[in-house]
Amino acid sequence: MVLVIDPQIAGISGDMLLSSLVDLGADKNKILDGIKKSQKFLPHSTIKEIDFTKITKRGVEATQLKLEIDEDVHERKGIEIRNAISDSAQLLGLSSTGKSFAESCIDTLILSESKIHGIPTDSVHFHEASSIDTLVDILGITIALEDLGIFDEKVLCMPVSVGGGSVTFSHGTMSNPASAILEIFKNSSLKIQGNSSESELTTPTGACILSNLSKNPIDYYPKMKIESIGYGAGQKDFENFSNVLKIVRGTQNELDVDSVKILETNVDDVSGEILGNLIEKLMSKGAKDVSIYHGITKKGRPTNLVNVICDEQKAESLVDTLIHETGTLGIRVSESNRFIVPRTIHSTKVNISGQTFEVNYKKSSFKGKHDFKIEFDDLKTISNHISKSIKDTESLLRKEIEKIEDTNESS
Repeated sequence: MVLVIDPQIAGISGDMLLSSLVDLGADKNKILDGIKKSQKFLPHSTIKEIDFTKITKRGVEATQLKLEIDEDVHERKGIEIRNAISDSAQLLGLSSTGKSFAESCIDTLILSESKIHGIPTDSVHFHEASSIDTLVDILGITIALEDLGIFDEKVLCMPVSVGGGSVTFSHGTMSNPASAILEIFKNSSLKIQGNSSESELTTPTGACILSNLSKNPIDYYPKMKIESIGYGAGQKDFENFSNVLKIVRGTQNELDVDSVKILETNVDDVSGEILGNLIEKLMSKGAKDVSIYHGITKKGRPTNLVNVICDEQKAESLVDTLIHETGTLGIRVSESNRFIVPRTIHSTKVNISGQTFEVNYKKSSFKGKHDFKIEFDDLKTISNHISKSIKDTESLLRKEIEKIEDTNESS
């Protein structure tokens, strides 16, 4: 399955995404129950009424979050919101993937404020985001994503509309998009675009959730068979468009298809040490893969063919690196389509030899067969910590991850 998030007209906020997931089919009672149980972790905030209702926005029927709260607080430390989200995830028995996602969302918001104001993350204070709204959005969306099984799917995102004009908040008035929005999207792979709405269309909470949910920007809808559509209404009304977030869920062929650039150059006067360093530099700058092949060229000269696979947006930077590091005078560029086995990236905590480690791994699925691969850098780090071989460490980690996966599937 694949999910396309389409915020290119009305942008995105936390409540719009939450409402669209309910419209898509997420169990609203499970979401409402989880949120109500979690409000106790934010003192001085009470949810008086919460529900999802059907409304029409400029001819489009959509689901909207109805939330009425009673709060006696105007600011909170970011860490207070984070602790409330973490404690809520624990209370509700969310999966490790769900808990990690929810915590990453609030961490992204805290980090953006930290960068903007030049203060440590543990000193960040929220004003607009101090409301229980933030917990409702992040926690509700996490519950919905788990209920729909979307954490195991590929999530694609169209360009995000941020609006235009200016925005006024606790720190005064500034041009839209505000600094928090820019900071959040700067550290993501997603694309933004403005329009003439003279209003903030994407909120910081919506941006931080979206940037953690999707790492796959697209400009056009992919080839897919549509299974279901969700419409989530925002609170504002506009004259020229429906303030509605659209999400589309469907199926694709088991193999994904994408397009990559291939950079190639022959070098015959570069040492092995330089080539080894070149591979590391190219990978650190975003190459998908680097290969070096030995060969013979004109006049019987031994040569090394450097082959680099990359995205189009990384090509120019990688060409610069090839030239600077090898002194080559020419680079061939071609484009190639790839068939790709769908995969998802996961992170979990594993206890090995009395120590707890964060482990990242990729899950893949093809024709009913499921597998996962642990990131080698994690294998190497943990192997050194527990003084075991890479092979033995991988065996131990696979057993622990398999237990976690079995638990998640049965819960």
